[in-house]
Amino acid sequence: MKEVIKVEKIRKSFGGLEVLKDINFSVHQGKVLSVIGPSGSGKSTLLRCVSQLEKVDGGSINVCGMQMVKDGVYAPKSALHEISLKSGMVFQNFNLFPHYSVLKNITDPQVCVLKKSKEEAVENAMKLLARMGLEDKADKYPCQLSGGQKQRVSIARALALKPEVLLFDEPTSALDPELTGEILAVIKDLASEKMTMAVVTHEMAFARDISDYLVFMDGGLIIEEGHPEQVINDPQHERTKAFLSRFHTS
Repeated sequence: MKEVIKVEKIRKSFGGLEVLKDINFSVHQGKVLSVIGPSGSGKSTLLRCVSQLEKVDGGSINVCGMQMVKDGVYAPKSALHEISLKSGMVFQNFNLFPHYSVLKNITDPQVCVLKKSKEEAVENAMKLLARMGLEDKADKYPCQLSGGQKQRVSIARALALKPEVLLFDEPTSALDPELTGEILAVIKDLASEKMTMAVVTHEMAFARDISDYLVFMDGGLIIEEGHPEQVINDPQHERTKAFLSRFHTS
């Protein structure tokens, strides 16, 4: 099965703090990887390195068969731009442009990045908004939306660029509990369509139910990994057991 993302021995430090220590993992086509762990364990930094928002200090990252960085040396800028189009990032705090309408938030990246015509971009955006149940919100601004609606717009924006893999950085952490379910339902729907995804989440039951593979991180290391049912229901490492003891996943 094709490896969409392959990470080997990546390291990342901020000042004297080493936040990623020789991390290795793969995401295969049509599969969902979930990453769990306590705050400060390196989960979000890991996704930011894969999406080029942070630069690694060492190691290698391959995306869709293209070498982003090898042994700490990055590919030329033109290649990095092409690689960046292969993945879409959904942030915990939405990252929508507040002065743009919902429609413009989704159409502008298509016109600027994919060089689509405005008409084609609008048509695609409206299809995605309909899929998210937000076709009546096209002319609204982010401040007029609920948190769940904002996150669905940000997912539509990521999908508009037709990425081969979606990266979710704790997509429900900024939401009220009652709004969390609608975002988890959207991600489950994408998983059922075999969208390749890597999801950093603190929703344990969701991670168990949606994932094909699960990674538990702590202190910049992968402590335990494997099938979600096994890791969550029968963890082998004491640190994993201690972390999961705080969650009810029934």
